[in-house]
Amino acid sequence: MTVITTSELRADEAVFRHVIPAGEPYLFEVKAGQTLRLLDLEGNQAVDTLFYSAANPRERYDAQRTMRRQNKVYLTTGTVLYSNLGNPLLTIVADTCGRHDTLGGACAQESNTVRYALGKRYMHSCRDNFLCACLRDGRMNKRDIAANINFFMNVPVTPVGGLTFEDGISAPGKYVELRAERDVIVLISNCPQLNNPCNGWNPTPAEVLVWN
Repeated sequence: MTVITTSELRADEAVFRHVIPAGEPYLFEVKAGQTLRLLDLEGNQAVDTLFYSAANPRERYDAQRTMRRQNKVYLTTGTVLYSNLGNPLLTIVADTCGRHDTLGGACAQESNTVRYALGKRYMHSCRDNFLCACLRDGRMNKRDIAANINFFMNVPVTPVGGLTFEDGISAPGKYVELRAERDVIVLISNCPQLNNPCNGWNPTPAEVLVWN
């Protein structure tokens, strides 16, 4: 079931805005009490995202705990994102897409090889984006790359319990907003995947906005 909820926040009143180019990573911080909007500018763009406690980056978003606490596999308005220590990191407070994937994981050299072809191994991937951003930042490394959220991505669960990567359910201007429950590091890979329809075969820019 999808849950559509809109926001009254105005883009021209945001205290921070940044457009992430197609296929690129981005790392930044959001303070406790601030609201973060992830905006799908052109539609059908997967935005792979990880969250960490700014005070202790070893504390990070925990997909299993989040799904277990809410008893749902998809994320939408009202979902609390829990850390591996059981603490709330953020809460989804608005969502015009309706649901977001937390099962499909991030594309990587290995998955590109297994799912598509040996020649796809060295294609740009979200895991590479995560690693590059972490190395530049210096507070995190390879061991801190855990299961991520795929905002705007459509990964249905099949009747036999498998996963499929389908055409997205987002559209230009769709967004999801999250209220930070503590100071958090936000790590994004604006997905570069070209081998399945998660980006409509054409990765596009996404924007982040923050309000106090």
